[in-house]
Amino acid sequence: MSDAGKLLDGIYTKAVKMINRQNSLIEQNTQLNKKQEELNNTIENQNKLIEQLKDKNRNLKFANSIKQSEGNIDVKNKIDELVREIDKCIGLLNK
Repeated sequence: MSDAGKLLDGIYTKAVKMINRQNSLIEQNTQLNKKQEELNNTIENQNKLIEQLKDKNRNLKFANSIKQSEGNIDVKNKIDELVREIDKCIGLLNK
């Protein structure tokens, strides 16, 4: 085989290797994008769970504080405070 033929064979071999490598990288990129999407969904679900647990914790603390309060005045004041906060939220929603 001539030098030109050997050179062309070398170029062809390298081109095939590059194409195979490119296809491999494209597949790897696709897999990594899917994994990233799954992880983003997991993070979103975990954040929602955290918010739910914070709400539950806040409610439990409130219930516990009512349980531990000695007088009706403390309970009434806390309920009045919550009602005012709810009224503010409703007012903001109505705007």
